[in-house]
Amino acid sequence: MTFTQICDPIFRQAIDNYHVTDNVDTPINNPFEEGTIENRLYLKCWIDTVQWHFEDIIRDPNIDPVEALTLKRRIDKSNQDRTDLVEQIDSYFREKYADVKVLDSATINTESPAWAVDRLSILYLKIYHMQEQVSRTDAEAAHIQKCQAKLDVLLEQRVDLSSAIDQLLADIEDGKKYMKVYRQMKMYNDPSTNPILYQQK
Repeated sequence: MTFTQICDPIFRQAIDNYHVTDNVDTPINNPFEEGTIENRLYLKCWIDTVQWHFEDIIRDPNIDPVEALTLKRRIDKSNQDRTDLVEQIDSYFREKYADVKVLDSATINTESPAWAVDRLSILYLKIYHMQEQVSRTDAEAAHIQKCQAKLDVLLEQRVDLSSAIDQLLADIEDGKKYMKVYRQMKMYNDPSTNPILYQQK
């Protein structure tokens, strides 16, 4: 079984579980054992799903400004949690392939495996919500047709991205590619590097 074949049912389950209540305050009930990659993948997709709906809510033109600021803070935290989790997943790959003999001709990829998995998780969300639009009974035929065309592209993209991720991991396992994990070092989240924060001291 390839890595993206492992991801597939986990991402679907996380998205489906969220939409049972469809509420951003629903507590997560991760069904996978702590410390496993399955647990991390479920959490990753859950965070992405909640954030997807945060982004919908904050675009309400009638949202109360105080509520919007609170929500913006939640989005910021969600983004940081997402980044931290991607780095955890990359650490899993680093450990898994730690003993691989890297070929002299090996090259580095433009992004780490976990950041590609991050894009795959979000792609599953795009497909889910575009399918919702295609299934609407209150929308005009032109809207349905337009969304169906987009859905077709997203489904093709999922095949391509899944294949690319699995190929990247195969190349790392064979020593043809090597990976480095660059921490994101988001300066605006660090009170020692964000001038708005450190100048207040």
